[in-house]
Amino acid sequence: MQRRQALLSTMLVTGLLMSACASGPADGGWTTLIDGDKGLENWNQVGNANWRAESGLIVADKGTAGFLVSKQSYKDFAIRAEFWAATDTNSGIFIRLSDAKNITADNSYEVNIWDIRPDPKYSTGGIVNFAAVPVPPVFLAGGRWNTYEIEARGSVVTVKLNGTTTVTMNNDKFAAGPFALQFGPGVQGALGGPIKWRKVQIKAL
Repeated sequence: MQRRQALLSTMLVTGLLMSACASGPADGGWTTLIDGDKGLENWNQVGNANWRAESGLIVADKGTAGFLVSKQSYKDFAIRAEFWAATDTNSGIFIRLSDAKNITADNSYEVNIWDIRPDPKYSTGGIVNFAAVPVPPVFLAGGRWNTYEIEARGSVVTVKLNGTTTVTMNNDKFAAGPFALQFGPGVQGALGGPIKWRKVQIKAL
């Protein structure tokens, strides 16, 4: 009887340990900043976009310009972001911000989401002013769910859209800083389509 109880106890402990391993740090060091409609508390809001939780997502679709800015600063990192955009959506992920309150493509790296950008060489998949994509555009995000993977190691930044590398850049102008999610104006300042974020994660490298 005692031997049987000891065996059952061992099996129970082993099962608990396996369960703990399966539900433990399986994220591999990733920090989740948006997950469904959760996460607005992880960001500082800059500008006048109407960021909100809606239908299990974080969404913006009105305003002239607005950003969700991470509260932490990062040097070398990887970002995974799941997003939905319309063809006329102007959005993007700005990394290594030099000024977290005045965010532009001149003081950070803007990984663009804008299929119909007037200058198409920096449309979806490009890094504005730094790394161009093919023209006419071949990397399009409008009307579907997409995943951006962005990796920054020192001066090398690589961008993947839905598993395909769009650009790789070697540039050391911006070394570290917060990152931001954008809702921007459409063509000639008109209201563009919405941006919807389903999951956003970051991992320090």
